[in-house]
Amino acid sequence: MSKLKIEKGASKVRREPLKVTIDGTVADDLKLMCDWSENDLSYVVNLLLDFAITQSEDFQKYKAERSATPAAARNEPRPGSDPVRRPASTQPEKGATA
Repeated sequence: MSKLKIEKGASKVRREPLKVTIDGTVADDLKLMCDWSENDLSYVVNLLLDFAITQSEDFQKYKAERSATPAAARNEPRPGSDPVRRPASTQPEKGATA
């Protein structure tokens, strides 16, 4: 297993909004880790997520298989998965006058 290394004061990363709720003890540890490393919360969370993703062997296998599959094969609609299109209503909306 590899080790997680956090550089002190290296908070310059591209950011994407992530709406999540973090449990109390984890939030406390994150705040402490931010204080210890002198980094922004978003930077520390990004590093931790990156570390966790790289450690997930099953996900890495899935990711490799997915990247090996041509994009056209992944985007083909599956039989029976096409959305059902309903005809537009011919009746006027309630309260509308003709």
